[in-house]
Amino acid sequence: MPTAKSSRRAFVRTVAAIAAAPASPVRAQDSGRVAGFDHVALPMQNVDAMLAFYRGLGFEMSETPNAVSVYVGSQMINFHRPSLWQNASFTLRAPAAKPPCGELCFVWDGSAASLKAMLDRAGAKLELGPVGRPGGRRKNGSSAYVRDPDGNLLEFIIYS
Repeated sequence: MPTAKSSRRAFVRTVAAIAAAPASPVRAQDSGRVAGFDHVALPMQNVDAMLAFYRGLGFEMSETPNAVSVYVGSQMINFHRPSLWQNASFTLRAPAAKPPCGELCFVWDGSAASLKAMLDRAGAKLELGPVGRPGGRRKNGSSAYVRDPDGNLLEFIIYS
């Protein structure tokens, strides 16, 4: 039967071995933790211009009387229409949120030339870029920045 002293030594050795093990930069999350973003919600002012712009960027969209949903892969951006976010009884928003208040970064799955062509087709004016930036995938990419019709800042990052 092990003694309390040998059990403590075994415990200490185990803890030391775990602490000395190389850390993985990406670890699987246990259940019961945040797994990612589902959607972002922003107020929208220039409804027709915003619809045309995001359609021009090639996003799938759906509309309701209160919001326009822009689909980005398995996530979405809900743009709240002015009739919703300006209504004093609507409290499920940031209290001071009004356009422009968004900064969104999209991953571009293509070349810098194809990104420029898509932005040109949508009528987006390049503010900055391409410039090197660290991204959410924990590696560096090349980013270009534009603004949507409401003035929200959009970043498009290309990972190589």
